[in-house]
Amino acid sequence: MLAAYFDCPGGPENLYVKKVMKPHPGEGEVLVKVAASALNRADLLQRRGKYPPPKGASDILGLEASGSVAGLGPGCKGRWKIGDAVMALLSGGGQAEYVTVPEGYLMPIPNDMTFIQAAAIPEAWLTAFQLLHFVGKIQKGERVLIHAGASGVGMAAVQLVRLAKAIPIVTAGTQEKLKATANAGAAAGFNYKNEDFSEKVLAFTQGSGVDIILDCVGGSYWEKNLNCLSTDGRWIIYGLLSGGEVHGDLLARLLSKRASIHTTLLRSRDKEYKERLVKAFTENVLPYFSGGTSPQLQPLVDSVYPLHEIAGAHRIMEDNKNIGKIVIEMPA
Repeated sequence: MLAAYFDCPGGPENLYVKKVMKPHPGEGEVLVKVAASALNRADLLQRRGKYPPPKGASDILGLEASGSVAGLGPGCKGRWKIGDAVMALLSGGGQAEYVTVPEGYLMPIPNDMTFIQAAAIPEAWLTAFQLLHFVGKIQKGERVLIHAGASGVGMAAVQLVRLAKAIPIVTAGTQEKLKATANAGAAAGFNYKNEDFSEKVLAFTQGSGVDIILDCVGGSYWEKNLNCLSTDGRWIIYGLLSGGEVHGDLLARLLSKRASIHTTLLRSRDKEYKERLVKAFTENVLPYFSGGTSPQLQPLVDSVYPLHEIAGAHRIMEDNKNIGKIVIEMPA
């Protein structure tokens, strides 16, 4: 089969399409013929040699995929059959023509949704769902500050905060991105490049601040985050785009607000946790992607690249040009 590959860590130019062995499903695994896979920041980090796959995972890029069931390994419990349209959370291997997946990581594709749209759901939406519900324990009416609001996770989080009857506030780097987040349901949005988002958030919340911060930026935002975090607020760190170093009295500031810092990653979680997350998402969120539901959730696809143009897709994400998800389409 064909797969996205790189021989040594480095820039997007190191990526190419390679012929590799097609995987075989093991105990409790399903073989999926991949139609599409979406790009994530983790793919960029892995390509640079900074985020190796977990032990036992495929070293092919791709943390999510959509496609159809092509084979069943021994011990599968009969939930899936050959030909079923599915989307999957992966530890790796999605940017190839076939991938094997534990059956508990699979979700049915909602009615009337294309493989391209479905590929934009698993990693981003499960990450946002995990941050808000498993880690943040979001409550009705709470205010949530979402950094990188126009990213795949950000756009999912805006809609999931609305679904939880809470109030999403975002930061983004362009007016175009802020407009997209407003269309997705953001109550307010601030351009971190030309305004102090912490002052704007405090003004918007009439001085009380936000209850939850979803932070993929890290070090450089710590002071502004604490400025606009409410008393007893939860600051959830799931990425370090600006690095992890903090210079200043973080702990005293945190203590004065009785605030808590939570850190989380999804890729390295164990199988049982991921299966529990997928099950909760399938039951509580997936129905809202189907026509006729209110509110209706919508994955946002920025652009679609064929597999052989994967280097170009990486460049677009590296330059922060995308609004929503970049999807990689497999050869038919």
